Amino acid sequence: MASPTLTGRDWPIDEAAGRDVRATIPDAFRLESGGRLDAAAVVGRLHGPETGPLVVVAGGISSGRFAARWWSWAVRAGGPVDLDRARVLAFDLLPGRDEAGVTITTTDQARLLALLLDALDEPAVDAFVGASYGGCVGLAFAAAFPERIGQLVAISAAHRSHPAATAWRGVQRRLLAFARDCGREAEGVALARELAMITYRTPEEFALRFAPTPPRAAGEPYPVCDYLIDRGAAYAEATSAARWIALSDSLDRHAVAPGAVRCPLTVVGFTSDRLVPIEDSRELAARAPNLTRLIEAPSIFGHDAFLKERELVGRALHDALSPLYALPQSTLAREIAA
Repeated sequence: MASPTLTGRDWPIDEAAGRDVRATIPDAFRLESGGRLDAAAVVGRLHGPETGPLVVVAGGISSGRFAARWWSWAVRAGGPVDLDRARVLAFDLLPGRDEAGVTITTTDQARLLALLLDALDEPAVDAFVGASYGGCVGLAFAAAFPERIGQLVAISAAHRSHPAATAWRGVQRRLLAFARDCGREAEGVALARELAMITYRTPEEFALRFAPTPPRAAGEPYPVCDYLIDRGAAYAEATSAARWIALSDSLDRHAVAPGAVRCPLTVVGFTSDRLVPIEDSRELAARAPNLTRLIEAPSIFGHDAFLKERELVGRALHDALSPLYALPQSTLAREIAA
């Protein structure tokens, strides 16, 4: 096995310590589309003790290997994903910001994770916690590598993309491509992010937070628009049009047969989620052969509930993962090695 590359510890003072790990992408690696990635390696980050159960954490398309940053309330010492008792691995989704766009699937992302596990000499993970796009990757990983996963927690994610979600994302992709082709890519990313935020949250939240106060003249922003403009501006430099198009399209290509997810499965869905309708979460749960639990709840935060509903999501994670914390090392890896 190739040895992982460890980098310097340059995390922010308020972020949990971790170390970067890296796996070379072989020249022969091809995406399901037949395409190739520009990236030479898949990069992850390990947190937690040197030994203990291994938990993979993956989030939305804006997430990455710094899980203790983008999900800091969940991935922390003493938290629902307890860095005192579990080794936590998160990884950067590909393509990267400065790489060419590709047609990539959630199964491709799962295969890239498998490369990283091979580099770490880890035959399997005890648990995969995936939210949003990360939950789709988790489902794809469980279907593609059933022998390499102990259990899966899928939050705000289902086995397929809903046509309404594809419709919203399709408009975003066309907006991104149009702005890029016009030489105004950053503005296009900002506008696409504004549109995305409308689909992540709920009308009820907007009604509570923003007064319908008209501006002085037509074309000027309303209060809710000021919020969206700010969110878009903050995101404009965070990604490229090509990367967003690739990962957005990947969501809409996502399709996993629920019957192929044979590991113990916890499904968490929200009745206000317009991107992953609760009916799809229920269908996944009903057709999965080894369902542990279906948790559904209302939330004013819609699809973003996995980030905001700390009590409910935290309890679901605690219930799923706490049995692992008593283990001195990865039970699944130990069984495979034997």
